[in-house]
Amino acid sequence: MSRSNPLLWPKPPMIWSYGIAVLSVAAALIISRWPALHMQDAPVSLFLCAVILSAWFGGVGPGLLATALSALAFYYYFLLPIHSFDAKPGEIPRFVIFLVSALFVGSLSAAQRSATESIRRARDDLRGTVQELQRSHEAFEAESLERKHAEETLRQAQADLAHVNRVTTMGELTASLAHEVNQPIAAAVTNANTCLRWLAGGNPNLEEARAAAMRIVKDGTRAAEIINRIRLLFKKGTPQRELVDINEVIREMVVLLRSEVARHNMLVETELATDLPQVMGDRVQLQQVMMNLMINGIDAMKDVEGARKLAIKSQRGENEQILVSVSDTGVGLPAQQADQIFKAFFTTKPHGTGMGLSISRSIVESHDGRLWVVENSPRGARFCFTLLTKIEAKE
Repeated sequence: MSRSNPLLWPKPPMIWSYGIAVLSVAAALIISRWPALHMQDAPVSLFLCAVILSAWFGGVGPGLLATALSALAFYYYFLLPIHSFDAKPGEIPRFVIFLVSALFVGSLSAAQRSATESIRRARDDLRGTVQELQRSHEAFEAESLERKHAEETLRQAQADLAHVNRVTTMGELTASLAHEVNQPIAAAVTNANTCLRWLAGGNPNLEEARAAAMRIVKDGTRAAEIINRIRLLFKKGTPQRELVDINEVIREMVVLLRSEVARHNMLVETELATDLPQVMGDRVQLQQVMMNLMINGIDAMKDVEGARKLAIKSQRGENEQILVSVSDTGVGLPAQQADQIFKAFFTTKPHGTGMGLSISRSIVESHDGRLWVVENSPRGARFCFTLLTKIEAKE
């Protein structure tokens, strides 16, 4: 897959990386100055694209070089008076906003490339790591005197494996997550420009400027919340049990995967019971279970004709348990595969690792619950799992 996708090609030699930075900025300048195009907003967008491209293929150094060259070109050719390095005071805010935006998108592009490469290396090592852990587990079981130590090692290994699965899954959703984060950032930039316009001139409109500034704060807070959810899923740590609202976990994953669902023209419907008690569990692990089940449903519906609907339902189950189901209208599962899909390395996806459902079942069972799959009517599959409520857990 890395060979067919130019964005995942290996980094070129350093001299080529700096050459790409120079050429990309030059291309952006030529296109933005091309008389026949008449693109009013082209300079900012094209220069930011040049910075992103340079940081992606070259890293921090070429990204900074592209930022510096773009800033000089923008200052000289597009700030009044043009063809001068003595810009009017009123043009300085535009230049500052452009420079900050270029530095931000450049650092984000370099960090995303580094994360992508780390994810690819982790996926390459995943199979050998899991096999080694399984052999270690069998050896520990043979030695009864070290059984307690073996179980502790296995729990830690499962936590590490679950972390790798989260990182791998988030890596596959890079485009959708980037779009989800870019939306509030783009809105904040637009409101910032609006605020500057209201403040410009001899009679600034402070009320409109204040309203625009408040929208900037709201958009920034929204972006921070999305990034915080992503950071928690990337975070590696020991499981921590606390009281968790399962409906809140479902809503968080629906928001996080909203762009992925929209990208494939799918519909998400939720039917969440309002009187559910909290469960005692690890929040990040339960988020991982919901994310794996939702992504499985999305993958199953990508190539089907007709309605594509992902239905998520929570309700009270038997014996003071909570029942959660995730239904899709995808291709479904052959009857002979219903029991195999929860086995490690078994997958029906062309590029799947076969670990998502195995890890999800392990997480649910570690919470004293159960995970299973049944057919969905008229087509597709429905995954269900139960969790103990806090009352039942104390007993």
